[in-house]
Formats: sequence, C-alpha cells, structure tokens
Amino acid sequence: MNLESIKSRWNEVLDQLLQENRVLWLALFDARLSAYSDGALTLDFQDPEKFASGHDFSVIRKPENLKIVETIAQNILGTSISITIK
Repeated sequence: MNLESIKSRWNEVLDQLLQENRVLWLALFDARLSAYSDGALTLDFQDPEKFASGHDFSVIRKPENLKIVETIAQNILGTSISITIK
C-alpha cells in the first residue's frame, strides 16, 4: 500500500463516511492526503486558498471520530490505517 493507491480509493472512503456521519464527512471533504508511511496516513488541511485563518479541526481530532474514519478506510483498503492530522 502506498499513498497513490490510497488516493485512488479515497473517494470510496468519503462516500461511506457520508453515509455514516455527514458532519465528519464535511470536515474531511477538503483534506489532502499528504503522506503515508508505516500504516500512518497524514491528512493536511493547510490550504490558504480555502481558509483565511487557521482551523484546529477539533471535530476530527477526537479519538472516536478518527476511529470511525480509520475503520472505514481499513474496510475499504484492506489494511490497517491510522490517521494523523497535520
């Protein structure tokens, strides 16, 4: 598994997330998949064209929300994934 293969299926993860948790889907929709190494996927929300100021994305950082996304990603991608936020 590499970053490009995750990116190629990320919309499937988002589609499933939309069915399970619309608020979390909205928070993750604009995330960029920036790195993948040793089972850890890094999501990056630093897009100066979309956000005029910083955002802590506290809704995503809650362990229970990260677990939802990790479980969906694992089911779709077939490998253990942990998610970190940049």
